[in-house]
Amino acid sequence: MGILELLLLLLIAGICGAIGQSIAGFSRGGFVISIVLGFLGAMLGGWLARRLGLPEPLVITIDQTSFPVLWSILGSALFVALIAMLTRPGRKS
Repeated sequence: MGILELLLLLLIAGICGAIGQSIAGFSRGGFVISIVLGFLGAMLGGWLARRLGLPEPLVITIDQTSFPVLWSILGSALFVALIAMLTRPGRKS
């Protein structure tokens, strides 16, 4: 894998992570955090999809490396929602 392919995968992961943050409604950090969330979301979403027996409907393949876009977005949204629940202070009545 060359540098161009790696940069393209990082860009796709960053976009997926940013969409996941938007869906969850919680954002911390910049594009680097979005890239990390995109890759974590791909791992979490892919794992959940395999456990539930779901197919991979939207996969981008770059230089023999496949990236599950849909599961990355959904996995990062789940991960960000979990982080948001754990870090937001409780409301007092």
